[in-house]
Amino acid sequence: MSVSIQPGILASDVTAAYPPTASWTGRARLLWSRRKLLARTFIVAAPLSLGLVLLIPKRYESAARIMPPDAQSPGASMLAALAARAGSLGGLGAMAGGLLGTRPTTALFISLLQSGTVSGHLVERFQLQTVYHQRYAVDAAKALAKRSKISDDKKSGVITIEVEDHDPVRARDLAQGYLDELNRLVIETNNSSAHEERVFIEQRLRAVTADLEQAQKNLSEYSTRNNTVDLKEQTRAMVDAGARVEAAMVLEQSTLNSLRQVYGDQNIRVREAEARIATLQRELNKVAGSSVPEASGESADQPAPSNELYPPLRQLPRLAVPYADLYRNVRVQETLYELLTQQYETARINEAKDTPAVAVIDRPGVPEKKSFPPRALLTLLFTFAAVCASAVWVLLSYRMAELPGDSDFRVLLHEIRDGIGTREGGQA
Repeated sequence: MSVSIQPGILASDVTAAYPPTASWTGRARLLWSRRKLLARTFIVAAPLSLGLVLLIPKRYESAARIMPPDAQSPGASMLAALAARAGSLGGLGAMAGGLLGTRPTTALFISLLQSGTVSGHLVERFQLQTVYHQRYAVDAAKALAKRSKISDDKKSGVITIEVEDHDPVRARDLAQGYLDELNRLVIETNNSSAHEERVFIEQRLRAVTADLEQAQKNLSEYSTRNNTVDLKEQTRAMVDAGARVEAAMVLEQSTLNSLRQVYGDQNIRVREAEARIATLQRELNKVAGSSVPEASGESADQPAPSNELYPPLRQLPRLAVPYADLYRNVRVQETLYELLTQQYETARINEAKDTPAVAVIDRPGVPEKKSFPPRALLTLLFTFAAVCASAVWVLLSYRMAELPGDSDFRVLLHEIRDGIGTREGGQA
C-alpha cells in the first residue's frame, strides 16, 4: 500500500506514516516521499547556481617551456657565476656547488624564477599593485605567486611556466616577463663576470708589457755594453777563429824553423816569418783575451766597454751567466705576454656575447580559451550540493521526530529556540 505525503506534512506525520528504520531502503522511501521538495530545490538551485557561476570572473592561462643549459655548455659557467653572486636573491649561493647536472641546474632556474628579484621587477613593470588591488608591493608579489605555477619535468629537466590572469594578453605578457627577467638576470651576471675577467687580464697584460719592455731594455743595454748578440753562436765563431789563427801560427812556426836552418836568423825571409808569427800571436791573444775584468772597478757581470767587434773568448763564460739571466727573463715575459694576449682576446669575445642562456622551447601566446571557471561542472556541483542539503534536512527532520519528547537533545533545541525568541521579542 502506498501512502502519498504532501510537502507540507510535518516530520511527525512522516514518522507515523513510515515506521522508523535505520536501513537505506527506509531512507530512500522517505526521500521519495519528499521528491517534490527535492525537485523544487533542484529547479530553484540550478538557475541560482548558474547565475552564481556566471559572476565568477574568467581566468586565462598562458604557458611557456624552457630548457636550461647542460653542465658542460657555456651557459653552465654563466650559471656558476650567477650562483656565486646569488646571495642577494635569497640564499641561492648554496646551490653553486650543484651545477654538475641537469637536475641541479633546473632547480637553480626555478629558484631564480621564484626569487624576489624577478617578482619585484614584474610587479613594477606591469603595475600589479593596481591590477591586484594591493597596497604593498610584497602583497602584489604574493598574489602573482598564487597565479603563477613553475614546475619541471623530472626526467628531461624542462621547466614549464604557467601564469593565470583575467586578461589573456596580460597573462601572455607575464609569462614572457618571466623569461625576460630570467634572461636579463643571467646575461647581466655573465657580462659582469666577463667584464671583471677582461679588466683583470687587461691590467695584468699592461703590467707584463711594462716588464717585457724593461727586460728587453736591460738585455739590449747589456748586449751593447759587452758586444754580445748571441753568445752561443759567438762562442762557436770565436773558437773557430782562434783555431784557425792557432793553426796558422803552427804552420808559420814550422816555416820559420825551416828558414832558420837554411838562411840563418838575419835573413829577410826569416824576419818576415817572425813578423807574421807575431801578428798571428796578437790576433790569437785578442781572440782569447783575459779572464779578468779589463778595467778596475768593473764587476764580473759588467765588464768595461771596449772597441772590439766581439768580446774576447775568455770573457764569454763571465758574460754568459748574466746574459742567460737577462735572456731568460725576456723569454718568460714574452711567453706571459703571448698567453695573456690570447686570454684577453677571449675575454673580449665573451664580454661581447649577448646570447641568452635560456633555450625557449615554447613561447607564451595569447590564450583563446578560459582556464577557469568550468561553469557547467560548477553549476552541476552547486545544484547537486543544494539537493543533497535538502535531502539531509529531510532525513534530519525525520530523525528529530523519532526522538522522545523528554530527550536531552530535544530539550536543548527547545531552550535554544526559546532563547532566540525571547531575544527577538526584547529587541522588538
